[in-house]
Amino acid sequence: MLRRRLSSILSNSILSLRNPISNPNLILQPLRFTQCLDSTTSILTVQKVPTVFESIRWYSLLSLNDLRDKVPRKQKTRKGRGIGSGKGKTAGRGHKGQGARGSGKLGFEGGQTPLRRRLPKRGFHNPFSLTFQPVGLGKIAKLINAGKIDSSELITMKTLKDTMAIGKQIKDGVRLMGRGAEQIKWPIHLEVSRVTVRAKEAVEAAGGSVRRVYYNKLGFRALLKPEWFEKKGRLLPKAARPPPKQRDKVDSIGRLPAPTKPIPFSVDEKEAASNSSA
Repeated sequence: MLRRRLSSILSNSILSLRNPISNPNLILQPLRFTQCLDSTTSILTVQKVPTVFESIRWYSLLSLNDLRDKVPRKQKTRKGRGIGSGKGKTAGRGHKGQGARGSGKLGFEGGQTPLRRRLPKRGFHNPFSLTFQPVGLGKIAKLINAGKIDSSELITMKTLKDTMAIGKQIKDGVRLMGRGAEQIKWPIHLEVSRVTVRAKEAVEAAGGSVRRVYYNKLGFRALLKPEWFEKKGRLLPKAARPPPKQRDKVDSIGRLPAPTKPIPFSVDEKEAASNSSA
């Protein structure tokens, strides 16, 4: 209401200023000269008379809740609000049936063979597949030269994770690759999940050793994040034995907590490792 009154007052005042004959009382005299005579001097002063625009305080006719952009907006259809709306009574669902009472099963096509069964199968998903994160010998050598890894101690997968040699998303283990094998010139001892032939030969040629260890999901978590079990007030789990399909691919069971000294290979383990790599 206040905006409407202000707009009417302003419009009337502007019209009256344009046509002063219709309203002679609004003839403006912006300046008025007065003469003040004293006994000593005569001073001519100028007195300013307030105009119509100065006497009326200006109010903004716009507000934030009135601002609208030019994007067309379609109002939402209100269903079930009487037959005059066109979507009343049954609200566009029709009379009775599955569609009127609720939603049907996803993919149901009325009894005929659905699309997911009409299309042929392609490929398969191997439930026994394992995903290992690769790490090269060159990266390990750079970390040793930088002083982040102590080559005199056992290098485990936890050591590689703490020194940012591998990422945080480690799913099933770490695979040692032979990239940068020529940079290994001193003996190092490692424990990883898998190792390539080139990487193993390079490490053994320098006087070191690589042991393939097995950890299940819970054991792998206990190896990488032992503080999680301490926070929950739980004990570290016992090392699990590998399944039959992985017994010939590992050398031993992983140790918990993370070990710091390597286990020397026996004669039988060396023969088994040489046979599996061959």
